[in-house]
Amino acid sequence: MLSAIKETSDYLKNNYQLEVDTAIILGTGLGGLVKEIEIEASIPYEEIPNFPVSTVEGHAGRLIKGKIAGKPILAMQGRFHYYEGYNMSEVTFPVRVFKFLGVKNLIVSNASGGMNPDFVVGDVMIITDHINHFPEHPLRGKNMDVFGPRFPDMSEVYCKKYVDLAGAVAAEKKIDVKYGVYVGTQGPTFETPAEYGMFRILGGDAVGMSTVPEVIVAHHAGIKCFAISIITDMGIPETIEEVSHEEVQKVAIAAEPKLTAIVKGVVAGIGRK
Repeated sequence: MLSAIKETSDYLKNNYQLEVDTAIILGTGLGGLVKEIEIEASIPYEEIPNFPVSTVEGHAGRLIKGKIAGKPILAMQGRFHYYEGYNMSEVTFPVRVFKFLGVKNLIVSNASGGMNPDFVVGDVMIITDHINHFPEHPLRGKNMDVFGPRFPDMSEVYCKKYVDLAGAVAAEKKIDVKYGVYVGTQGPTFETPAEYGMFRILGGDAVGMSTVPEVIVAHHAGIKCFAISIITDMGIPETIEEVSHEEVQKVAIAAEPKLTAIVKGVVAGIGRK
């Protein structure tokens, strides 16, 4: 695995000079951010050695090098999910490549089902913590000491400084945001009413099928993380309705400008004193 990570990072360094501080995983709801990027290179995943290829509708499958607000960034236009059949090493492979490329900050977005009764469809939730409900832990197996310790501390997985920064950006732009705990599950089924109820009892505010593995691996590697969700459906007894991937995409597209504005502001503010 370590040799594959090095091979991929060397390829990207040598062919595209990809060495940046900030990387973004453009999950559901953040595809429009591509329009805000001054694109310098757009690399299909299939051209990158050892990279998996996304199979999910709505995920383009490109690694983008460019600038947002004048700051160099890398952006994954499409991510990899455990439910696609990848193991956790494959799901999180790009994050470890990012570490070798010098990335110090990771921004992640997703679509999620809301369980907090104060939320409504279309809300934006800044993630303050998570509950890992995946059946395989992304750090399972022999520890790679080059990235981090065997038993990483998890007391602040989501950088409080960036959470506050995002809140300030949202307030400045008059965007209403929620804050909450994200529950990560394997999918691909959406949750049953009983599962929504269980996750709410456990302390979750929203649930989805991504983000947690990437963030754990990034945090293990000393990368500061910020993550944000679009609430695309509600999982509380009074409002549960039938949900589909198409409906999730529709809601995400409608809420996309809010997410884009916040993430653009966070990128601009990273590193500012």
